[in-house]
This record gives sequence, C-alpha cells and structure tokens, in this order.
Amino acid sequence: MLRYRSIRKLTLLDSGELPFFQPQSVEVRDKTWRVAPVPSRLQCRVVDVGDISPADTEMFMKALNSPACGIQTDLDDGHCPSWSNQLRGLYNIYQFVRGNLRGVPVMSDAPVIMFRPRAWNMFEFNMMVGGKVVPGPLFDFGLHMFHNSKLMIKDGNGPFFYLPKLEGSNEVKLWNDIFVWTQQRLGLPQGSIKASVLIESIFCSFELDQILFELRHHSAGLNCGMWDYSASLISNFGHRADFILPDRKKYVSMDKQYLKSYMQLVIKTCHARGCHATGGMAPVVLPKDNPHLRQQITDKVCRAKLNEIKAGADGFLVFDPDLVKPLIQMWKTEVNSMNQLHVRRSELMVSRNDLLQLPRGGFTLQGLQDNITVGILFIDAWLRGQGVFVLNGAVEDSATAEISRSQIWQAIRHRCKLEGDGLIVTKALVCGEIKRIADELVSQKAYNSVDTERLTMSAKILEELVLKRDFPQFITTYLYEHQAFRNSVQS
Repeated sequence: MLRYRSIRKLTLLDSGELPFFQPQSVEVRDKTWRVAPVPSRLQCRVVDVGDISPADTEMFMKALNSPACGIQTDLDDGHCPSWSNQLRGLYNIYQFVRGNLRGVPVMSDAPVIMFRPRAWNMFEFNMMVGGKVVPGPLFDFGLHMFHNSKLMIKDGNGPFFYLPKLEGSNEVKLWNDIFVWTQQRLGLPQGSIKASVLIESIFCSFELDQILFELRHHSAGLNCGMWDYSASLISNFGHRADFILPDRKKYVSMDKQYLKSYMQLVIKTCHARGCHATGGMAPVVLPKDNPHLRQQITDKVCRAKLNEIKAGADGFLVFDPDLVKPLIQMWKTEVNSMNQLHVRRSELMVSRNDLLQLPRGGFTLQGLQDNITVGILFIDAWLRGQGVFVLNGAVEDSATAEISRSQIWQAIRHRCKLEGDGLIVTKALVCGEIKRIADELVSQKAYNSVDTERLTMSAKILEELVLKRDFPQFITTYLYEHQAFRNSVQS
C-alpha cells in the first residue's frame, strides 16, 4: 500500500496529470445500494469532542463527563506516540470500558468511544513480528479490539472507529478486510465494527462512492478534515506553480471553492447512501476568566457551524468540551432531529475543477511567521511527549503543523513574493525567521537550560523539514523516526 502511494506520486510528478473521478464498477454505480444501518448510539452524531488523546487522563475524563455524542479517542493527530503514551492511552481506555476509571460515567452513560488509531505511515518500533516492526494502526487497533471489543459490543457501545489519512478506496478495502478477519477471530458478529472515514486526501474526494461501497457493512459515514486535506494538495502537487496554496489564515476557509465543493460532495454522497456526513473540528479553547469574551467566541463558533448545518452536515467536532452544550442547543433550534439524512442534494453537481480550484491570494510575512511558530511549538510539544498545544486560544495538532510546514516548504520552492514589502521567500529568509522566532519564544518564557536546548532542537528540525528538496510526506513520520524524538521520549 505504501509502495503504491509512492509510485502514484512519482507517476503524477512525471506525467503532470491531476486526479479525476475514477471509473465505477456496475455494482458501485447501482443507485439502490445503501450502507448497513448503524447501532442506536451512532444515529445521533451532532457533536463529538475531537483530538482527545487517552494518554492525557485529565482531558480524557473531562470529555467523558461532557454531554457530547462521542469522543474521538485519538492516537493520531492529537496524540504523541511515545511508548509510554501508547501504553497509558490504551490502559485508560481499558479501565474506562471496565468501569474502573473513577470520576466518569459508566460506558453506557458516557459519550461513545470513537477510537482513532494511528495512520498507515506510522509504525510501532517497540514491537516486532517476524523480524519486522508492526504498523502503528494494527498495534492500536489490535490491542483495543482484543481487550475491549466484547465488553463494548454487549450494550451497543462499540467498537467504533475513525480511520485517518486514507488515500483511496483500495486502502479502505484493506481496513474492511481487517475488520472481517478480526470479527471472525474474536467471535464477533460480522458488521459489529463501525468506522467513519476521515476524508483527508484529495484522492479520496474522487472515490467517495467507492469508499462507502468497500466499507458498506462497517460504515459510520465520512468526516471532513480541512487542514490535512489541504496539506495533501501540497504534498502531491506542491511542486506545481498552479497549485500554490496562499496564506491560510487570510485566504483559506470553508467557503472557498475547493473546500466548499469537497464538503458538499461528501454530504451528497453520504446521504444518497444512507450514512452520516460530519464536518470538521472547531479548535477553539474557551477562556476561563473572561465571560464576555467567552460568549463572543462561543457565538462565533456557532455561526461557523451553522453554515455546516445549512449545508446538510449531520454534526461536527469541537476540541473544548465546554462548547458541546451551546452547539447541541443550536442544533435543536435549527434542526430538531438526530441527523439530516433526509437532506438530499441530488441536483448538486461537483466537477473536477471545483475540487482542484485553489483560492487566489498571496503570502504574507505574518502568515509565514505564524506557520513557523506553529511548526516549532508542535515539534517542541512532541519532544515533551505532548500531541497538542494551545496557541492564541486555539489548539494546534499535527494537522495544523502539517499545513504550516507544507506552506513554508512551498513558499521556498516557488520563491513566493510576500505581500506589502515584496520580499522573496528564500531559504535565507526562512532560516533567519526560524532563528528569530525561536529566540523570541525562549525569551518570552522562563525556560531552563533543558527547555532552551529542546526548543533550539525543535527549530533545527523544522529547518531540516522545510529545506528538503523533496517534500517529506508526513511531519509525524519524520519526527517519529528522528533521533531527537527517540532520545527525548522513547524508553
């Protein structure tokens, strides 16, 4: 599978071709097939709490005590895969499933666990089978299923999953085969496992029907992931001058053509096949000590999510559990039903150009600096064993770090001109900004020598990443295999 990804990328690089809607088999084209019904606990997907690493016991418990429909129990974007984090996270889930995690409701009364294993680009270096390291998602999935699935299935509480960073229906078929085999080996009824596929790759947008067809007996719908999806465009086509993604904070939002069309197509396809389509995650972290600002931010999040409701989405995610109640209340006011599966968009036509039409705009010095700051602090967080950090009132995870370092790399490669002063983005300019921002971050905080050394190393690693001639496929793979990470958190 990983080899196929590499071959496809090289083929596109050599040919200059762009993705297109894949030919469908007679079975897939049949308009009458539907995905299998989901259990009652998955019929309402209005608000999930996302990016919750189960290794962060305090945050995991806070999410379990929220009125959310589900928890994206995350070993991917919101998680740092150190060995201790893997074991602690899986242990906390194990304890919760058995009612041994004090201070939270029992499983039937808590939000449903939507387990997100690592993506296929990640491996677990602490376990080998037949002399080969085990793929990270199989390690995560296997231990979770072996220890917890029979207890979860007993009262209809699982096992349910989010599947991240898949790049086509062939990869979805692989997961489906794994589900079938696992259910057989564990003595579970076929179709017990349900999974929502995160559409985070441009290639998946051209195969949505095929994805649902391959997973039709195990599907819990599709989910939209804005930043990983955008980063996939740079990863695969960033070498092209006609695929430059402009300043993401100034010019990129869900109302832009490529993202708007992507969400519309996901919703249309899911509802035509009888399954849920959910929107992205609001990364906001509400302030604790300013009620007026807290309300302003809550209102802003509600307005943004109202647009997704109007588009026909069946729900969305938030990071801060305190946002769950106001969003549920808004949903009841606007929709007043468990989902919007009745909303059909049969007249909607989304073309290849719609999905590939990036917004116009340029780069700004502030945008470059923001991307550098996110990149440095994300790497620093990983070296501390943390998967997320909060910056300017919003959570940053591997998805935002991915798009940040991708944009820096692309701006250097194409020598983009900055708005305003007309400076050209060069290696020298970026290296100078990385050093300046790292020095500024050190001076802002009372860092000891260990903290300063770690932050300096984080800046150095970011510099390595963005100066590579060939685009490193995933920031998480690069970090996980880096000696600095192993020295810092692996044991």
